[in-house]
Amino acid sequence: MANTTHPVSTQQRLAEAVEKMPAFPKAVQQVLALCRDINCPPKRLVEVIEHDPVMTVQLLRIVNSASYGLPNKVASVNQTLMFLGLNTVKNLALTFALIGVLPSRNLAGFDVGEYLVHSVAVASLARYLATRPEAGGVDANDAYVSGLLHDFGKVVMATHLSDDYRKVLAMTDASGEPLHVVERRLLGVDHAEVGAMLAQHWQFSTALISCIRMHQTTPEADALTSCVAMANQWARRAGVGNARNAFQPHERPVTTRWGSDFATIEANLGALDSLFVSARAFSASAP
Repeated sequence: MANTTHPVSTQQRLAEAVEKMPAFPKAVQQVLALCRDINCPPKRLVEVIEHDPVMTVQLLRIVNSASYGLPNKVASVNQTLMFLGLNTVKNLALTFALIGVLPSRNLAGFDVGEYLVHSVAVASLARYLATRPEAGGVDANDAYVSGLLHDFGKVVMATHLSDDYRKVLAMTDASGEPLHVVERRLLGVDHAEVGAMLAQHWQFSTALISCIRMHQTTPEADALTSCVAMANQWARRAGVGNARNAFQPHERPVTTRWGSDFATIEANLGALDSLFVSARAFSASAP
């Protein structure tokens, strides 16, 4: 929540910045809608992607990268679907949408490439956690989208409040405090709240908006937020990407849904490194 003791101008600048953000690509909105239809034939998804030349080129480039290690070169969207499956192709399409709205540069010294790697890692792990019985039936698509966008408020702040956000990053690095704590103290608002504003602007569901807004809190009661919060903490712990909120040695699991300590969680969930393949594939794809 915003701190009303801070200047309204900061809030207004962020609200205006959110309103000026480009719309979420129509092709990706179609992909999301199709994937929610359990009776949707894969052929229809292929048609939607093929009608977006940029998405098609990006998809083939990523799929043919060394990260996926496919035995033969993939030459079509249909082949990609056969090799990787519906969910992976859909998730890649969503990630391309995120890349499309990322700014080419910011003056705050915020590394967009490392941010992207972290976001894809969190999205991939959140989706996996949503399929676990502990999650209680969370929609895996919602978990992926929420994980992908959970930190996008940082990008908005780094781009449109660059001088102020540079100070936030410097103080976070120097003090070791959580980034969102420093954001609130210096700016009166944190990246989770700004990200929720953007998700609302993009007309995402109430559940996704709430998850993005609350992912920094202790999310014991909300299964979707719990998936994203745990995935965020695990990706930070594994050092996959860097969203400028480093994992601290004293940290405990943000939720006990999967176990009371990291050793127990790892024993319950198994090896998670394979879930970070997509994140590493995108490491060279950011603007």
